[in-house]
This record gives sequence, C-alpha cells and structure tokens, in this order.
Amino acid sequence: MGNIFDTIFVQPLYNGFIYLIGIMPGGDVGFAIIVLTLIIRALFYPAFAAQIRTTMGMQAIQGDLDEINKKYKDNPEERGRRSLELFKTNKISPLAGFASILIQLPIFIALYFTFFHTTLPAINTTFLYPFVEAPSAVNINFLGILNLTLVNNVLLALIVGGLQYLVMYFSLGRITPGAKPLSAEKMMAQKMQQRMMLYVLPGIIAAITYTLPAAVGLYFAAGSIISLGQEWLIRRELVKKPIK
Repeated sequence: MGNIFDTIFVQPLYNGFIYLIGIMPGGDVGFAIIVLTLIIRALFYPAFAAQIRTTMGMQAIQGDLDEINKKYKDNPEERGRRSLELFKTNKISPLAGFASILIQLPIFIALYFTFFHTTLPAINTTFLYPFVEAPSAVNINFLGILNLTLVNNVLLALIVGGLQYLVMYFSLGRITPGAKPLSAEKMMAQKMQQRMMLYVLPGIIAAITYTLPAAVGLYFAAGSIISLGQEWLIRRELVKKPIK
C-alpha cells in the first residue's frame, strides 16, 4: 500500500520539488518550497472555495436548522426530510466541504513526505523520473540566512504563529448576511470555539514550528500567506455572488 501511495502521490511531488530546486537561483530549496506550495494551493483553489461557500452556507441556515431540530426532535424522519429540503432550497451540499478536505488530504500527506522525509541536500536519484535531472546545486540556506534543516528557530515560530492568527482572524470575520440569530447557548458555544481557533491554534502551530526543521516553518508561512490571498479572492467572489 505504501508503494502505491508513493507512486501516485509522493513520487510526482518529489520530482516536481527536485525540478523546482534545479531551476531556482542557486538551487535555493526555500524558493522551491514556496513555489511548490503556491502551485498546489492554486490547483486546489476551487476545492478551497467550495469548502468556504459550504461553510458559510451552513452558517446562514444554522438558525433554520435549529428550529427544525427543535420542532421535529421526536420525529427523526421528518427532521431529516425538512433539513434536506432546506439544503436543497439554499443550494447547499453538506458533503462538499468534507469532499474537498478528503481530496486534499493525500496531497498534503505526500507534501509532508516530500519536504520533510527526504535527505536534502542529498538527492534520492532512484526516486527521480528519467526526464528529471538531479540539480547541480542544492542550497538549504534560504536567502543565505535560514538553514532549513535546523530546529528551534524562535523568530520563525513567532512569524508562523502571527500569520496563522491573521488567517484565523479573517476567516472568522466573514459575515453571512441573512442568517437567523442563534440561541444564547449556541452563540456562547460558537464564541468559545472561535476563541480557541483564534488564539490556541496559532499557538500550537507556532510550538510545532519551533520543534521541527525550519523547512516546516517556511512551508507553514508560505501556506498562510497564500491562504490570506485566497481569503481575499473568496471575499471578492462573495461580493459578486453572495451566499443566500
């Protein structure tokens, strides 16, 4: 099973990564990580957008769902039918968000093995396709100042945590017009969940970044910056075609 996963996911990404190192100025591995992250995020932007629209659509009808669940709490069949009608009326597919995550998961796992389970600066030539040449230079010092193999980089961990905070801040700041107000209990639970995501998650990611090689931190930082750009694009799309 591992060989199949490597062949389908890891090997293509590894070859793409090595190819990018070969065309980067001075064989800079850091630039290769950023470019490959950008390519992957661009390819999965439609899935990302679908996931966001589904999430916002579910937020918009949450009040209606609460009413249905309360009104038909003793009739599961009718509750399910009414819920499905609500999803259909609002053109929401609850499985869309799950499907987009499911599609992206093997790619992200493969990226992990590609970036962090390799022996850089050494190249695994047996893993390369015949048409991909091993780069003549492999520079693991990003911009000549950040050794991507070293751990415990405090500054990088703080930068990654700060960027992740911004990602969560703007994600939680989306406004869904037309949404019915939630009950006091659900509103309190939602606020608690938002606080956890806004403050705890960035702290956890910063701590993880500190304990792992700087290449991981660079990957997280690049991903967060790209996520901020995608968030801007999503907001522009929602202005043109708002969630009903």
